[in-house]
Amino acid sequence: MAASSPPPPPPPPLHPHLRIPYSAPARLLLFLLLITHPVSLAVNITAVLSAYPDLSDFNRLLSSTSVPGDLAGRSSLTVLAVPNAYLLRSSAARTAAAADIADVLRYHVLLEYLSWSDLRRIPTGGKLVTTLYQTTGRAAGNLGAVNLTRDEGGGVTARSPAPFSASNASILDLVGTHPYNVSVFAVNALLLPYGFDLAASETRPPVGVNITRVLFDGRDFNVAASMLEASGVAAEFEADERGAGITVFVPTDEAFADLPATERLQSLPADRKAVVLRFHVLHSYYPLGSLESIVNPVQPTLATEDTGAGRFTLNITRVNGSVAIDTGVVQASITRTVFDQNPVAVFAVSKVLLPREIFPGETSGAMQAATAAPPPVEPAGLPPQGAEGWDTPPARLSSPPGLREEVTSGAAVRDGVALSCIASLFLMQLLV
Repeated sequence: MAASSPPPPPPPPLHPHLRIPYSAPARLLLFLLLITHPVSLAVNITAVLSAYPDLSDFNRLLSSTSVPGDLAGRSSLTVLAVPNAYLLRSSAARTAAAADIADVLRYHVLLEYLSWSDLRRIPTGGKLVTTLYQTTGRAAGNLGAVNLTRDEGGGVTARSPAPFSASNASILDLVGTHPYNVSVFAVNALLLPYGFDLAASETRPPVGVNITRVLFDGRDFNVAASMLEASGVAAEFEADERGAGITVFVPTDEAFADLPATERLQSLPADRKAVVLRFHVLHSYYPLGSLESIVNPVQPTLATEDTGAGRFTLNITRVNGSVAIDTGVVQASITRTVFDQNPVAVFAVSKVLLPREIFPGETSGAMQAATAAPPPVEPAGLPPQGAEGWDTPPARLSSPPGLREEVTSGAAVRDGVALSCIASLFLMQLLV
């Protein structure tokens, strides 16, 4: 009797909650998306999530906010994504104000790479993990963090660290991961930061913010508040709030006291003093997380609108873990968040921002370094870099945000070879 043919292979397993086939092509797509930029390791999170149809509603909600831009320069992340079936249960998620939804989604981004084995090792007392929402400065204390706890059966729950918080979400399963860079877990509910009420935010009327009152209440900004009020500049803010919003950089009283005697700010004519005050304001709303990962560092101010493009601009970068603001005369840093509620953000800065158009006698440390740097020496017999008809690559590659070391082109080649080997091993594993 002829031997019976072997049974056909079983279909690819379906995730019990997500109903996503964990096939080799899906895993391969996630892997390729994550290694597209091997040097920067920055993640396009919406591209990663697009590989999973059951996360399409969450991905669409994410794409409608500025959160993907906040993540553009980051790595080492864990995303808690809500599948379509669970997201449909939250009608508030579809109707609430965009600013509130953006902060809720920021609360689903943990600023730490976590694997399944990491979750299984969570101590009995739980593990507190910082979120992207915590970096905005809008959460009181550590209430912008997520507390991960593990029960006796091994189930992991994410919740607010606030006592008796009603909002929590159980982690269903691992959706995808690229070790030490990003992992995506599915959760069974939209997780709300402590004190959030999305249903109430839908009907909340926009309220104009009295900037001078905010500063007087801050108790360390009396000089700035008095100048804004006396100049009439504060009255201009309410109209600006109704557009794209505003971001105000406010020097502390100590910063005004530290002004050199040569910088006679208080003796300027009233119109010039008003220009200096407008120089401290961006005509867009930027929470702290957006400033930390800002794409275009040169930002126009309210003073730019009155004087013409290219004048009275601020150079905003990240230096030694802080947001630095360079005017060309001074370099200040953001010391704390004073007020942040869309469409108004107010930040304390360590120095008075002096525009070079009015105070041309000095230059900031960054500008002095740039002007003092010697011109690069070109190798003999080769055209200078950037010459017409030549496409010469730079000798060095800039390092990822937050890193200070430079990566030479040789190191980049080694990284590429290493990643190619890893990719080959990964593909061989998939095909087995």
